[in-house]
Amino acid sequence: MKVLPTAIDGVLLIEPAVFGDERGFFYESFNARRFAEMTGVQAEFVQDNHSRSAKGVLRGLHYQIQQSQGKLVRVTAGAVFDVAVDLRKSSPTFGRWMGIELSAENKRQLWVPPGFAHGFVVTSDYAEFLYKTTDYYAPEHERTVIWNDPAIGIEWPLDGAPQLSGKDRQGLLLADADMFA
Repeated sequence: MKVLPTAIDGVLLIEPAVFGDERGFFYESFNARRFAEMTGVQAEFVQDNHSRSAKGVLRGLHYQIQQSQGKLVRVTAGAVFDVAVDLRKSSPTFGRWMGIELSAENKRQLWVPPGFAHGFVVTSDYAEFLYKTTDYYAPEHERTVIWNDPAIGIEWPLDGAPQLSGKDRQGLLLADADMFA
């Protein structure tokens, strides 16, 4: 496993060691001890989530203002452009974003620590997206920053308008959203 830093402190790209031959492949997708040793992150995951979405579906930018979740995310079918936005007011990278392709082919994972908004857009015909979270889903604490906030300036790889949920269409501008200290 390789752990690579990203442009935003705390967000980590994880490349697993994949063993393959003519029969297929094998890799260890998560090992708590190795994750802690390699990342320096002591995370206890309490919930696993799995979604399937069609091409052009954009989910996000979601976060929980209380019971903030760290997320370890990956794609098991298809491909997405995955985004993390720093919402920590005290951070030197507050309001900045980073994005990366996660796919079944590249088998990469992204660690998104608490204090970040997270979202993705499906770039393949469909994608299955899995994520482990460090706290439980709490809808009363969930918030959404609008996906196309010009103050953030995410460069989404879109052909036309994305497909959004009602909740995601109602997202707030960063300037109006609840933030972390």
